[in-house]
Amino acid sequence: MSDSQEFEQEYADLGATTQNAMDIAETSMDIVRQFVPDETLADRIRQKSVHSMGDIEFQHLIEFTGGDDEDAPVRAGARAVLEEATIVTDITMSKAGITGRGHNCEKRKAIGNGAELAKETGMTRTAASVLELDKQGVYDGAIATIGNAPTAAFALADCIENGTRPAAIVATPVGFVKAEESRQRIRGVSEEYDVPAITNVGRRGGSGLAAALTNELIHVAKDVRTDDLELEVTADARAARVESESEDE
Repeated sequence: MSDSQEFEQEYADLGATTQNAMDIAETSMDIVRQFVPDETLADRIRQKSVHSMGDIEFQHLIEFTGGDDEDAPVRAGARAVLEEATIVTDITMSKAGITGRGHNCEKRKAIGNGAELAKETGMTRTAASVLELDKQGVYDGAIATIGNAPTAAFALADCIENGTRPAAIVATPVGFVKAEESRQRIRGVSEEYDVPAITNVGRRGGSGLAAALTNELIHVAKDVRTDDLELEVTADARAARVESESEDE
């Protein structure tokens, strides 16, 4: 058995570990694919958002910024996984939801850093944590995953304005106070500084969603590693290929 075959067998599904669980996961995704397109890398993220939120309409709330097409942030995130970049989350819950299987990326959480800065300035612990890790250069080239704290997203946006360049961002902070505004801020710096980002609109989101979307970047990287996917093919080229194959049939 080749290395790629062994890898695919071991990580056929990066979440489920028993046959029954894998059957349930696959059946669930088959249902999702009845309602969400399955043509592009961006579609895979939309599918995962629907699966995670249990809401078919949520596919329309996902935004992709910081690239030439919708697939660009997914390609950037998967490429970072393949390069074993650090995955940095805002809080423990987001970190806990990201699989430890199928990749060799270090997982870190921001919360727990920057306690002195928070005490001195009165800013939130998550914002101070992001700023502290940024001082250490942790976010440069990393996958930045924010699932809970709007203030963490605002702090990361400030860091990007000051020169920090994550490889990719997944930002889905949830809530009624500044959550939507924080994601708008991420989209703004993403577009201005060409930093690939996946966000959502509206008040919903959360750590579970952020972890699920980050896990899908890991799934995409796994498919590249096992030669099931050509990562650098653009969405337009992939769609043209699908259309050509359909005409041939």
